[in-house]
Order: sequence, then C-alpha cells, then structure tokens
Amino acid sequence: MKKVIRRLTVLLVLAMSLTGCVTHYPADPHGTLDRVTDGVLRVGATHDEPFVSVEGGEPTGDEVRLVEEFADTLGARIEWTTASEEHLVTEMEHGQLDLLIGGMTMDTEWQKKVGLTRPYKETVNAYGETEKHVMAVVNGENAFLLELDQFLQSSGGQS
Repeated sequence: MKKVIRRLTVLLVLAMSLTGCVTHYPADPHGTLDRVTDGVLRVGATHDEPFVSVEGGEPTGDEVRLVEEFADTLGARIEWTTASEEHLVTEMEHGQLDLLIGGMTMDTEWQKKVGLTRPYKETVNAYGETEKHVMAVVNGENAFLLELDQFLQSSGGQS
C-alpha cells in the first residue's frame, strides 16, 4: 500500500511540475506581437531604392508597401522613423522600434544584433551575385518574427 501511495505521490508531483512548464512557443519576451496587434507598429526605414525611398515625406517603395500590407493584417497603424541603419539598429536595441527595413540582405553586418526574417526575395547585384533580402526585428521576438515570416512567404515578397 505504501508503494502505491508513494508512486501516486511521485506521479502527482511530476504532473504538477509539468503543467507549470507549459509555455507558448514561439514567444515574445517583450510582447511585440500582442502590442502591435490593433496598436502601433514602429518601423525604421533606411534609404535603399527600390526597396525604400526616404526622400520627401513618408517612406515609399517595395518594402514599404509590404510593411503596410502586413500592418493591415494586424490592424496596426505604422509609426515611421527614417535614419541610417546604424542609428535604427541602436534604436531597435533600446526597444524603440519593432521592425527595420531598407534592402537588407542575409549577410548584413547587423545579424548578431537583430533577428532576421527568412529571405523573402532574391535579386542579382551589379556583380552578378544573388542577394537574399530580409527584414529585421528585435532579437528574440519570435512570435512577431514568425507572423512576419508567414506574411512574407504568403505574399511571395510582392506587394
């Protein structure tokens, strides 16, 4: 009888500890996806035509249209910031931006500081090399990154 009670106790403790370990993955440590859904998507844009043009008022270009369509799927309004990549990455590291665009490729020098989408578009540069284009998000915001990746893949990288 003692063995049965001991086994039941062990099973009960094990079951209780496992239910405490249930976590939703992918997760956003800073809650980006929850915050921007029906809220504000803070996007940094750096000039790199035809992907992004920051001349004049608000940014324009292929990536801008993609981000606008993505924001629509989230019910989000976009707040634009335009600057150099270096400045925008710093703002992203300080939690002031959710997304960074501007013709960025997989081999960006910022890949250790930001999270990158899967390549959504390929182009050939002036040297005949294939470039795989990505967008950047706050490092570790995996639910937001997955949502953006799924959107980019379903749109075929076309706006």
